[in-house]
Amino acid sequence: MQPLRGRHVLLGISAGIAAYKAAELARLLVREGAEVQAVMTRSAAEFIAPMTLQALTGRPVRDSLFDPQHEAAMGHIELARWADVVVIAPATADVIAQLAAGSAPDLLSTLCLATEAPVLVAPAMNQAMWRHPATQANIGVLAGRGVDILGPGDGEQACGDTGPGRMLEPTVILAAIEQRFVQGRLIGKRVVVTAGPTREAIDPVRFVANRSSGKMGFALASVLAAEGAEVVLVAGPVALSTPRGVKRIDVENALQMHRAVFDALAGCDLFVACAAVADFRPVDVAERKIKKTDEVVTLQLKRNPDILADVAARPDRPFCVGFAAETHDLEDYAESKRRAKGLDMIAANLVGASQGFETDDNALLVIWEGGKVALPTQNKSQLAVELVKLIADRFDAQTATQDS
Repeated sequence: MQPLRGRHVLLGISAGIAAYKAAELARLLVREGAEVQAVMTRSAAEFIAPMTLQALTGRPVRDSLFDPQHEAAMGHIELARWADVVVIAPATADVIAQLAAGSAPDLLSTLCLATEAPVLVAPAMNQAMWRHPATQANIGVLAGRGVDILGPGDGEQACGDTGPGRMLEPTVILAAIEQRFVQGRLIGKRVVVTAGPTREAIDPVRFVANRSSGKMGFALASVLAAEGAEVVLVAGPVALSTPRGVKRIDVENALQMHRAVFDALAGCDLFVACAAVADFRPVDVAERKIKKTDEVVTLQLKRNPDILADVAARPDRPFCVGFAAETHDLEDYAESKRRAKGLDMIAANLVGASQGFETDDNALLVIWEGGKVALPTQNKSQLAVELVKLIADRFDAQTATQDS
């Protein structure tokens, strides 16, 4: 689950104000198990101290092409061969121009010429410099050579301008580096996952909801991303961190979730409907808080759209995986739901006082046409690993049948 463990990352740092972000990127890379060698341009040391990078990586920073201690053994070639990936963050307009021209005036640019490892570049500069035709031409040259261009982002800049040119955040760059080394079964596949509950408003302070924590859906999204999939996670209101490498869309109610799912379906290969979507919503939502004036209040409800059934009914439908939470007759209800909605697979679990909702552990009965597997009670993170394996098995089998 850690694609960077044991990988050699050469982190190039050039002279821009965004150099301070390189320290956080180095920390994240080391945390994920990578061996990191920082290489700085001489001017970069004006923005961040080499000692900071050395403390974070455990390696002395390299900054000179003419270092007798290393060049006696052709150190720049040794480093170029050592690297599994070269990441330049920040990459200034000057460094980008050097790389595009094939110029090698310093250690960092020389390494980029000498290495056979993939090169990733995270531009950081003033918005006018980024937009300049020369910079755009240089970016085009690098992209044409297979260099990955990460960003830049858009927003307020240190100089006071606003526009494109901000270096991407270290977490985003980390995800791009990890993607280079993902060796999963779902590489190139697009997956939409729903997770958590929905809240259906009664008035401005009250709502109808359920006890779903979202833990199972978030665990699935994390494992799917680790298997190489491009994952869009449509999440109801939950207090959970976004899994690394996952695009998250937050929604509140069932109608919003329905809209977000269908907006994300283009090019979708798999749809995993893990959310506990409210079946009903109030007919009328009070504009003001309902006061306690009556002993009995009548609440009229109407059905919400069935997101999973609507996705499964599409002519261009993806592989559809549903969930069923039941209090009894688990297999019968789950199989009836699978058939009624035309699902490829359903994962069913019992809910009660000590299992299912709001717990860290769960057990699943997974059913598909002609087969079923019982996954025993275990932590939801490990359960997600086993379920994703089953999903990938069935998806591969169905794809092979369709292609034959």
